[in-house]
Amino acid sequence: MSSAPAIADPRDNYKRQKSTRSNFELYGWVFMRGSGVVLLVLIFGHLFVNLMVGDGVNAIDFAFVGGKWASPFWQIWDLLMLWLGMMHGTNGVRTIINDYAERPLVRMWLKIALYTAFVATTVLGTLVIFTFEPCPAGAPADLVASFCS
Repeated sequence: MSSAPAIADPRDNYKRQKSTRSNFELYGWVFMRGSGVVLLVLIFGHLFVNLMVGDGVNAIDFAFVGGKWASPFWQIWDLLMLWLGMMHGTNGVRTIINDYAERPLVRMWLKIALYTAFVATTVLGTLVIFTFEPCPAGAPADLVASFCS
């Protein structure tokens, strides 16, 4: 006879086991839902302004981007889209790595690569948005924004 573990009586009151786990996964799940809704607004606003207003896709050139990023509103809009998109995507890929990478060492290296890509892309994208010069010195007048002298 083997001694199998006893099955609890289904009529007994549930006793929660003491856990030291945090609510990180719950917060990640909530973040994904909230950021997804905000990203929908940001992305469709971005697409509407870039593709539907004015001459549409034919108007997108250096001057168009320079004119948009001369406004703090559009800098913040694009910065939010970058940061939320990167955090949303990184959290999603982190979840996939946790689900499918079986070996702890492989999981660790995949996450290191993921977080490195996240930091590099977010930092470089933020620098581009805030250091972009819409009126570069020596640029041909037909390529720069109309407000450049």
